[in-house]
Amino acid sequence: MATFPSARKSKSPVAQREALEGYLFILPWLLGLLIFILVPIIASFYFSLTSFEVVKPPIFVGLENYVRLIHDQLFWQALKVTCIYVVTSTPLGLILSFAIALLMNQKVRFVSLWRTIFYMPTLVPVIASTMLWLWIFNPQFGLLNTLLRYVGIEGPLWLGHSQWALPSLIIMSLWTVGGPMLIYLAGLQGIPTDLYEAAEVDGAGAWAKFWAVTLPMMTPVIFFNLIMNMIFAFQVFTQAFIMTQGGPRYATLFYVLYLYQNAFKFFRMGYAAALAWVLFLAILLMTALVFRSSAIWVFYEGEVRKR
Repeated sequence: MATFPSARKSKSPVAQREALEGYLFILPWLLGLLIFILVPIIASFYFSLTSFEVVKPPIFVGLENYVRLIHDQLFWQALKVTCIYVVTSTPLGLILSFAIALLMNQKVRFVSLWRTIFYMPTLVPVIASTMLWLWIFNPQFGLLNTLLRYVGIEGPLWLGHSQWALPSLIIMSLWTVGGPMLIYLAGLQGIPTDLYEAAEVDGAGAWAKFWAVTLPMMTPVIFFNLIMNMIFAFQVFTQAFIMTQGGPRYATLFYVLYLYQNAFKFFRMGYAAALAWVLFLAILLMTALVFRSSAIWVFYEGEVRKR
């Protein structure tokens, strides 16, 4: 009678040793994930259900912190300011960085130098660039108002005016378009040339090739930059913390700044943890919506070739 080998064979000593070595190599990462990510996430959710003021033991209060958010006017102001910043700075940054990438993809003299110049601001530390923009926006001797005076225009107070403070920070956000530009540039150089050749055979001009080939082929890159820029915009903090402290009249009270104030200024750690979880859910919801919409407007090479 024929015998069949067992479906489950014991591992050889060599395979066992390799598996053990693999687990040992990933052990530091697993410990880091557990200690610095998973445990803090669980702890923050627990603290969001407590009244915790650091110097006293946390007291469990259930959903009281979340109910309190509904009646907190500053919470709604911070959410409003952050949403305005996200829906304004994100598309402006995407469009500007894409336009620069298109220019940097042309065969012009010193193109490598221009690419370096546009990318360099992303290498400047945030605090250093924030101090630079404080000087640029200074109403008396700042660069921006000085240039406006040369053309006969008296510039506004910028960061000192409640109507101009948030637009000022939105303008400042365009300082770092070099990062998305570099990703766009890599995507542009990865578009197959035969698609452009086929479009030329069909009689397409430069504008038609852009709409029929370049833009559809770049939608995966646009999708990636949209997700990343949106998440970063929701978490903006340093610029407002250094430049305005949320003022004037709460015009730049960003969500993370308000969270920071509750946690480290007023020591309402439980309330701050609740704010953090609401922010997490908001980012998760917006990211899910963008992913859901990607089926409509994101195309891939195989799909473009069939068009």
